Amino acid sequence: MRLNLIIPIVVVALLLLLGSVYVVREGQTGLVLNLGRVARTDIGPGLHFKVPLIESARVFDRRFYAAEFSPERYLTSERKDVSVDFVAIGLISDVADFYRATGGQMDLASERLAPIIKDSLRNEINARTLQQLVSGDRSEIIARQLEGINEAAKTLGMRVIDIRLKQIDLPTDSDVIAQVYDRMRAERRQVASRLRAEGEEQARIIRAEADRERTVLVAEAERDAQKLRGEGDAEATRIYGQAASRDPSFYAFQRSLEAYRAAFADGNGVIVLERDDPFLQYMRSDR
Repeated sequence: MRLNLIIPIVVVALLLLLGSVYVVREGQTGLVLNLGRVARTDIGPGLHFKVPLIESARVFDRRFYAAEFSPERYLTSERKDVSVDFVAIGLISDVADFYRATGGQMDLASERLAPIIKDSLRNEINARTLQQLVSGDRSEIIARQLEGINEAAKTLGMRVIDIRLKQIDLPTDSDVIAQVYDRMRAERRQVASRLRAEGEEQARIIRAEADRERTVLVAEAERDAQKLRGEGDAEATRIYGQAASRDPSFYAFQRSLEAYRAAFADGNGVIVLERDDPFLQYMRSDR
């Protein structure tokens, strides 16, 4: 009988002992509830004890947590519609406040944190143009609103370390995309017109330079040709003079033959001369 009583007592004692021990791992923090109310918080890593059946322990991760949110639509200062996709990086700063606000549910914390961040970003995006939003410093947008976001996040027992704008899109159901494409096409046309104008200007300069060089080359060639022709004529005259001085009659005969050849070169020439014309003297006699 005594053994039958001891075994249940030992089992109950073991169960009570196991129910009074909990472990907090590295990177975690513990919270002890006494009959549903927060009794102890910020319990560090290690082996800890609690009162069985009266107290319960909850363990939460204190490491960085990345919460992704659905894309939100905003209006820029130009009243253009944009869709911003972002992710928030935060951690639990106060375990007690976090448990009271969310019941320890991280998904619920993300849902309640989303409108805080979206409303804060709205103020910055509404004050910027589309070009400033796309090509500007995105970290500046976050830095200006991070302090206000953390003030509101204190009620959730959380602290936001950083917010990253993942993507900025133009909604397909708005006319912003068409306007952006039209502006891009206009800019490309403007660049193309400027390049064509510069090309035409360069072409005119090249053509003018080529025409000038051609004129100079033609003038120099004509000058050299005239010089060579003059030198040739002078040399021919000198040779003719030497030939005439050596044998005047042969020179006269040679010149007459050249004159005959030139006069009857086409084979159809007709010359009307007197019978005694000196032009025909070598046709009448061989002397």
